[in-house]
Amino acid sequence: MTTAFGRPSILRSFAVLSVLLFFAAFQSAALPISESPPKEGVTPISILLLGDSTVEGSVTREVEPEADQLEDVVRKLLDSEGDLPPVRVVNAGRGGEFVQGLVEKRYESLLEEIKKADFITIRYGLNDYGKREGFMDNFTSDLVGLIDRLRKDNPKADIILETVCVYFEATKSEEVNSRIRKAAEQAGVPLLDIYARMAREIETGNSCLTYRRIALDKIPGKFHALLPKPWKEGEIVVMDNRLDAHLMDVPGWTADRHPNLAGYHIIGDEEAKFLAPRIRACQDGASK
Repeated sequence: MTTAFGRPSILRSFAVLSVLLFFAAFQSAALPISESPPKEGVTPISILLLGDSTVEGSVTREVEPEADQLEDVVRKLLDSEGDLPPVRVVNAGRGGEFVQGLVEKRYESLLEEIKKADFITIRYGLNDYGKREGFMDNFTSDLVGLIDRLRKDNPKADIILETVCVYFEATKSEEVNSRIRKAAEQAGVPLLDIYARMAREIETGNSCLTYRRIALDKIPGKFHALLPKPWKEGEIVVMDNRLDAHLMDVPGWTADRHPNLAGYHIIGDEEAKFLAPRIRACQDGASK
């Protein structure tokens, strides 16, 4: 009886495990990667970007696939420094993800990239605010726990926490960012203030840093001739402010606060400026 029923059970378990391993490998292999031209005899520096949809940028890369995405901006700006080794920037952002979700559902599939990363940036908080039970009490410890786990799996990596981008209103943003600052202090990791850079840009007049994404039926018919082709059925995306003159009063026109390509250039610029001296320090230490 045991043999008759045990063997199919084992085979089914093996089949399920094989499928899970396949998808884990596929998921890792499918991550967007931007790589510098190789230099003979020089090992590239590996940079891993962890975070939510504001890291992933799925909409910008689908709407304008030929444009420079976040990982491209970081890589090209580091290349332009002239004195740095080649870099390999891996974008492991995932829309809708929060720290607990990463740890419980996706971490193992990223383990190969985590183990070979020289630098790991972490930007979570927007989804945690709405999805994490007991956010106010748990979010800081979630971040510290993630950092501890990353350190165990890759002790050599330089781990960097980032504040969220400008997305929520100021009070809500501070509720998130204050906990990120606390986590950076507790874990003893550097903090990169993406929020402050974006806020400064907006204050100085660079205000179109998010795309417009809205259902087609919310836009008055008289403006439809001006619209781009739907991004998805019944939904349009406009990457800039070209239609604001006509549609600014349409409810929900500016409701989506995800970065557009201009926003990713600002985020990428801030990340590259932060990383460049740290890469130099890493190289100087390796040469001694």
